[in-house]
Amino acid sequence: MDKTVKMAAVRGIAFSRILARQCVRWSRVRHLSAIPAQQEPEFDTSLTEKHYPEHIVNIVNQISQLTLVETAELNELLKAKLKIPDAPMMAMGAMPMAQATEQSEAAEEEKEEQTEFTVKLTAFDAGGKVKLIKEIKSIIEGMNLVQAKKFVESVPQVLKENISKEDADKLKTLLEAVGGTVEIE
Repeated sequence: MDKTVKMAAVRGIAFSRILARQCVRWSRVRHLSAIPAQQEPEFDTSLTEKHYPEHIVNIVNQISQLTLVETAELNELLKAKLKIPDAPMMAMGAMPMAQATEQSEAAEEEKEEQTEFTVKLTAFDAGGKVKLIKEIKSIIEGMNLVQAKKFVESVPQVLKENISKEDADKLKTLLEAVGGTVEIE
């Protein structure tokens, strides 16, 4: 379907919804007043600045005399004829509330400062491998040279978890001095 036709169809459905609301208002006025539906005046085009074609005015007059049920049926028929899918109606205030909630959650996350860090060895310089292995052996308790060598050769590896920012920075500078590449998470 051509984009222009789709836009016109969407506008037509929106127009039919407006007409449905207006029909409800007119039927209430007609019901409350003593004027029978046959005596209701037709749409007066002299009240508007723009002049509409006579067939459009006739259609508006006919639609304005429909009941709410007939207007709903007209809406369904227009959707079927113009192949317009039903779109769920969203409350006007729902979107800003969702955005406000997301923004407040993001602000709370920013306020919570990270206190525990993880130090991870991601790479090493081949020339400083021996120095790095010895340093790893001294940092991690209970590790021998063979285990330290396997640890370094199987990077990336987590060295320490849940340590303070100061300790993580000290460990990083120490390992980078002997040829290791370290990330703090």
